[in-house]
Amino acid sequence: MRYRKLGNTGLFVSELCLGTMTFGGQGEMWSQIGDLQQADADKLVGRALDAGINFIDTADVYSQGQSEVITGQALKNLNIPRDDVVVATKVFGPTGVDDPYRSAGVNNRGASRYHIMEGVKASLKRLQLDHIDLYQIHGFDPATPIEETVRALHTLVEHGHVRYVGVSNWAAWQIMKALGIAQHHGWHRFESLQAYYTLAGRDLERELVPLLKSENLGLMVWSPLAGGLLSGKYSREGQAEAGNRRASFDFPPVDRERGFDCIDVMREIADAKGVSVAQIALAWLLHRPAVTSVIIGAKRLDQLDDNIAACEVRLTDEELDRLDDVSALPPEYPGWMLERQGGYRREQLAQSQER
Repeated sequence: MRYRKLGNTGLFVSELCLGTMTFGGQGEMWSQIGDLQQADADKLVGRALDAGINFIDTADVYSQGQSEVITGQALKNLNIPRDDVVVATKVFGPTGVDDPYRSAGVNNRGASRYHIMEGVKASLKRLQLDHIDLYQIHGFDPATPIEETVRALHTLVEHGHVRYVGVSNWAAWQIMKALGIAQHHGWHRFESLQAYYTLAGRDLERELVPLLKSENLGLMVWSPLAGGLLSGKYSREGQAEAGNRRASFDFPPVDRERGFDCIDVMREIADAKGVSVAQIALAWLLHRPAVTSVIIGAKRLDQLDDNIAACEVRLTDEELDRLDDVSALPPEYPGWMLERQGGYRREQLAQSQER
């Protein structure tokens, strides 16, 4: 297991992060994703930590708060020293009427100062922790000024409730505006983005990856198997193994034809290496320079073990080229114009970097 710096911080996190969205099963939607209870969750967390994973990601909205409860209890049950694990959670959506730590009022959602301040207190109680290592805004709130959100997060860091702050599912312009506000006021800034990124969905590369590189933000990848599509368990004819998640929860959206074109190439490479198709999908992400950590979730130990094994898969330049070619994004403005006009200076820039 390799460890990478998170954004512009001195914090090192494992290249794989254990996602806990399969914990709890509270509510109709979440039960389709996973309904692991405490004993099974303890086993998954223990196996992940034994493999060298030191990074765990959850959210207050997962299973209406139950994912945080089970995650925190697992760390207690396993006697994990606090300094041995980096715990990340998120705030944005309502946690549900059955959540004992929050009300179901009109302000129990969004990225307002009100919701953030109440949300962090509830998450700390559920997780049984005295601080959260990475606190992330789970989505963009069109009703709340970005300045209000950034200032509230700064307050949490200053008060010691959280160590670092991040964001999930924001557009590049929204993140850049937040970074500018933080710099202007001397407030703590976002250090990471949690976003969807797979061979079957490389939209992130248009605007967000250049931003991450420019501003030195970490990238945590969610749904690296495209909701199970890139697990190799699906066929073009629509057949899938029984119990597969996409059969009941078809998310995230994917261009199926492009996805299966990718799977065809992935399967050839996987067969040649004697590994699973899922391991090729994960290994490709681990080879991407912008990626800090890939979030893996599982319902069973054998699924977790297969995902962890992806850390040992090395892809050759030829294999990476094949995967890049079959999954390449179609040209889109202004990208194709930036590429064309960038050629005016590309040779000079290359010569300058050689010196």
